[in-house]
Amino acid sequence: MILKSFEIKKINQNINHLILFYGKNEGLKNEAIDILNKDKLNILSYEEKEIFDNENNFIENILSKSLFEKQKFIVIKRATDKILKLIEILKQKNLDDTIIILNSDNLEKKSKLRSLFEKDKKLVCIPFYPDNDQTLSKLAYNFLRDKKISISQSDINLVINKCNGDRETLLNELQKIEYFSKNGKKINSENISKLINLIENHNISELVDNCLAQNKKKIISILNENNFSNEDCIMITRSFIIKAKKLLALSKAFEINKNIDLTISSAKPPVFWKEKEITKQQIYKWKPKNIKKLIYALSETELQIKKNINNSINLITDFILSHSSAETNN
Repeated sequence: MILKSFEIKKINQNINHLILFYGKNEGLKNEAIDILNKDKLNILSYEEKEIFDNENNFIENILSKSLFEKQKFIVIKRATDKILKLIEILKQKNLDDTIIILNSDNLEKKSKLRSLFEKDKKLVCIPFYPDNDQTLSKLAYNFLRDKKISISQSDINLVINKCNGDRETLLNELQKIEYFSKNGKKINSENISKLINLIENHNISELVDNCLAQNKKKIISILNENNFSNEDCIMITRSFIIKAKKLLALSKAFEINKNIDLTISSAKPPVFWKEKEITKQQIYKWKPKNIKKLIYALSETELQIKKNINNSINLITDFILSHSSAETNN
């Protein structure tokens, strides 16, 4: 059965337990997942390759129900035609109280997986096409209006052109602008050009990840290889805070279930497959109480940077180096 992305509420979760998303619009897909996951269940996230490594175990995990887990919400990422045989098996199983979403990239018309989901009335197939510029422009306008940020239409178009029709990318770019504006600086075209290219020019994400994993040698190497600007320092602190808050949720979950793989697979938002190993390192390194202290210290550092922007590089470097060893967690 084929539905359009705006018809997501037509899905009957008592009947439609297997749902296929395909297309490049990850932002719109995430919004659809939030709508379907109305009870805010923990999302069990799997890579297709992970499932093939132990298919029987995956099926057993789906069908088993614990006393504390009466419903399951599962997302299979990067699903391809290779998973078709498994879907045929699952169709024959009792999937009551279980929703399984297959999240695929672009699937051509000849795809056997897409064909199965389109033709079977109990299965749901939803394409997620890129947003057009008009839709993205409206989303950007509403975001900037709510945040009381004023930039020109030409600058909005500059940001939209970076997003390749994906609203999630647009939101990430707009948040960079929001963080910069909180510093009290006037936003012009030059600032925006720098901001929307920050991740490409400087490996901020890698720097923050390695600091949380306390890989000191790698941290020093990244700092030496990158010529960070004052504006970058705001983005580093914001990225640090966002990642620390995600780590806090993971650390709390790990304290409860004592299972690192379950902690990672159940994470919401899901942990990107390339980040799983370093995320495990971070979870092992940090306890929840220490992450809370870290977030407070980050907030204080951010305030100091905003008050003394010309000294921001020294402030952020000192902070990073002082939190790059295990002694921080004692």
